[in-house]
Amino acid sequence: MDIGLIGLGKMGGNMRTRLRNGGHTVVGYDRNPDVSDVASLAELVEALPSPKVVWVMVPAGDPTRETVKELGELLSEGDLVVDGGNSRWTDDQANAAMLGELGIGFVDCGVSGGVWGLENGYALMYGGSDDDVAKVLPAFETLKPEGESGMVHAGRKPGAGHFAKMVHNGIEYAMMQAYAEGWELLEKVDVVDNVTEVFDSWREGTVIRSWLLDLLVVALKDDAHLDEIRGYAEDSGEGRWTVEAGIDNAVPMHVIAASLFARFTSRQEDSPAMKAVAAMRNQFGGHATQAGSPPKKGDLPDAPQQ
Repeated sequence: MDIGLIGLGKMGGNMRTRLRNGGHTVVGYDRNPDVSDVASLAELVEALPSPKVVWVMVPAGDPTRETVKELGELLSEGDLVVDGGNSRWTDDQANAAMLGELGIGFVDCGVSGGVWGLENGYALMYGGSDDDVAKVLPAFETLKPEGESGMVHAGRKPGAGHFAKMVHNGIEYAMMQAYAEGWELLEKVDVVDNVTEVFDSWREGTVIRSWLLDLLVVALKDDAHLDEIRGYAEDSGEGRWTVEAGIDNAVPMHVIAASLFARFTSRQEDSPAMKAVAAMRNQFGGHATQAGSPPKKGDLPDAPQQ
């Protein structure tokens, strides 16, 4: 099939290559002219036969919203826009409604696979009508991993694909946090000599084996104590949105919420909350703080009656 691809970064560039390797004709556009096939969105649209299919692979939020809006002005009735970024599912509803008024179809597609997708394929979770999905299905078949699984029509309502990907990423947050906490404990207690080898041994036969575990072992073999890495982790949005959706729907999300908050903690050189905790412990129990002296007896308020 012929397809336009907007956004040729780490993911988009590899997706273009995988699609071309699968026999598809891909016209790519990126703000970086060194990797772009055309000079503008208008030129990309002009180069595609009708009905036109354009896949958007740019950062979520305003960049995606602005790109979809511009495509609405360039495309015609019967054409299709696919949002393959990490957009919030509520954005999909707005974009689908806007394009629908113009007779342009919309499919939202959560994509997982990272930089390994070129070789291994991408897991795809997509939402949209059967007719719209059919227009881009040949590309899905090429992008997905080999085998029967690896892609799913998550739902026909706009946002179904990105909602599924959002929950996927929320689970990913929790899994990574569990591995990280286990590694920290093994490193901390002076009883296990070969922490990296322990993690490596879990990759076969155990119930916690996973690709994330494989990747952690690769990192540990390169830097056993992770001395070269700062303990700072960003969140890309999906973890927050998963927790917010849990709140909106009264679904308890204890583990995913905790893993999200752990990332916030990683950004603090000196946690303000822990300063407050230390101060309170100092006041009620005379526990010494790291930077200061224990309080004088007369400085303490009366303890509450038990």
